[in-house]
Amino acid sequence: MKQNETFENTGKSPFLQKHATAIRIWHWLFFATIAFIIITVLFESTMFNPRENASMVQNVLKEKNATVTEERARAVAHEYGDKLWDLHKLLGFGLSLLFIARIIIEITLSEEEKFKTRMKNALFSYRQNTENKSIFKLYVIAKYSYSFFYLLILYMATLGLLLAFGNKLGITRPVHHFIKDAHGFGQYLVYAFIFFHLCGVIFADIKHSKGIISGMVNGGE
Repeated sequence: MKQNETFENTGKSPFLQKHATAIRIWHWLFFATIAFIIITVLFESTMFNPRENASMVQNVLKEKNATVTEERARAVAHEYGDKLWDLHKLLGFGLSLLFIARIIIEITLSEEEKFKTRMKNALFSYRQNTENKSIFKLYVIAKYSYSFFYLLILYMATLGLLLAFGNKLGITRPVHHFIKDAHGFGQYLVYAFIFFHLCGVIFADIKHSKGIISGMVNGGE
């Protein structure tokens, strides 16, 4: 689709577009990284929760005729959580690299595939008197949500890097706790976006843009 060509002229849903190989590879790598990051968070807050596992450590040692204080038991239980967070940090580094890669890919894409071009075409088409105005409205909303998500990932990656290198950067404990809380709050926004994104994609594939999911696999039209 050329830069000045509106979606309405093609007679196709604006959601059904060509996707460069680099974008498709990046998309699924990004999806996998986000998924594993979420898994580490869920495991740490459930199976590897130090507070809950401390009592288990005490009970197991008690059965072996050994007694430890709650503080020492919690320190042992905390070791498993620390290993999980080490994996979380590595995945966070990977996410940061993927964010940078997305910027590089955007620069190297053809003009018609660039995010700004598709947003411009979508806004232009939406403002026209078209029978499919509702679809263009959904597409514009989706594009704005992607912009928000990219900013959210930048926010999360930046805070994550500050937490990872806080000691070397000389970040004080109160500031560290503030960053940690802000980072923790951001994760719920990520969960919300992923939920609505998946619901939106499935709805679009069923309702008006059949093939949108497979398009991210084989490149689309």
